[in-house]
Amino acid sequence: ILILGESGTGKELVARAIHDHSDRRSGPFVVVDCGALAPTLVASELFGHEKGAFTGADRTHLGAFERAQGGTLFLDEIGELSADLQPQLLGALERRQFRRVGGRAELSLDVRIVTATNRDLRAEVNAGSFRMDVYFRLAVVVLKLPPLRERRADLPLLVEHFVRQAGH
Repeated sequence: ILILGESGTGKELVARAIHDHSDRRSGPFVVVDCGALAPTLVASELFGHEKGAFTGADRTHLGAFERAQGGTLFLDEIGELSADLQPQLLGALERRQFRRVGGRAELSLDVRIVTATNRDLRAEVNAGSFRMDVYFRLAVVVLKLPPLRERRADLPLLVEHFVRQAGH
């Protein structure tokens, strides 16, 4: 599932609602913000790493794919994923298997992948800056979230929610 929308439209809330109302709701909901991580750390965060895989890897680290087993992995700001990591993500999605960085064992993948971005990924595919095969694998279902300025009818519900949340 690919969720498209401007910053602040509630993409993570929608991803969480999808998880909470699915057969995977008893499993974990793991969030990885691809835009907040240094490009060199994204592979380790997604796939994990083995002890000794690189300088400073003093222990085995379980990546998001392992932590999300049986549940949902939400990849926020997927448009920020570097071109060199896109083939690795594609391989994991297609084979339903992955390896930790520095590892030899193939680990099974049993997660729902929900992604989000505020970028026009289709335009980036056309421009050659995002892989078409990755886009089509992620965009099986596309949800477009309009900004609040286009949903004025939602304002009374939101005001009521925030007033209740504030304890009034």
